[in-house]
Amino acid sequence: MKEYILLIDTHDSKGLVYNVSKILFANNLNIETNAEFVDKDTNKFFMRTVISGDVNPNLLLKELNEALPKDSTIKLNQKSKKDIVILATKESHVLGDLLIRYIDGELDANIKTVIANHEYLRDLVEKFDIPFHCISADDMERETHEDLVIEKIQEYNPELIVLAKYMRILTPKFVKTFPKQVLNIHHSFLPAFIGANPYKQAHHRGVKIIGATAHYVTDDLDEGPIIFQDVVNVDHSYSWQDMRRAGRNVEKIVLSNALQLLLEDRVFVYENKTVIL
Repeated sequence: MKEYILLIDTHDSKGLVYNVSKILFANNLNIETNAEFVDKDTNKFFMRTVISGDVNPNLLLKELNEALPKDSTIKLNQKSKKDIVILATKESHVLGDLLIRYIDGELDANIKTVIANHEYLRDLVEKFDIPFHCISADDMERETHEDLVIEKIQEYNPELIVLAKYMRILTPKFVKTFPKQVLNIHHSFLPAFIGANPYKQAHHRGVKIIGATAHYVTDDLDEGPIIFQDVVNVDHSYSWQDMRRAGRNVEKIVLSNALQLLLEDRVFVYENKTVIL
């Protein structure tokens, strides 16, 4: 029996859950799981419902749109593996972690390809029988290189794009081409420690917490809606190399957890923040 994920984003009002449940019942559909949240500051209502049964998507969406407020956003996604494309540069830790999770069946996704601006990671990627494309940026304007990357991504038509330590700043054109589709990861030292080797800078300052943030990519560098974060404790006994190792470990966990939330359609975006259901 097929399962669907129903996502509702609207202004809060009385009877929303009742009206949705009544329509699902009338269509002989079963609610497998349900989660709701109301943001009291904005009066926004969010609902994620997993349903099963003989779903007629067009009819169900029509009835929901008629029953809910006019400004509602209603999505109905069939549960299935999403296609993703990964962008990388030279660092292998988060990419390697995603590839292993993928082979082990932990990611409910199809990794269609890995695109990088260097050849360093080709051998790693091809060990997993995944296509690898190197699009070098040497002696090339940023916009020209990015156009080539966009063209290659569009050949695979992914639902999500994951930046696995892709060390190039994306232009507004890229963000506009793939709105709310690009996931990025960065260490928690931004903006305090900018530039080369932030771990040396953090070690010099006696930092006691190292973390990472996974977020959507927007036109504002590293300031998109946050999806997942985590931290680890460090102390005076850590060298800067130990701190970097701890940072890389938490980056792997944060990126994979954020990606899983997106693959499961658990992330709602409004203003510059997220609701995770």
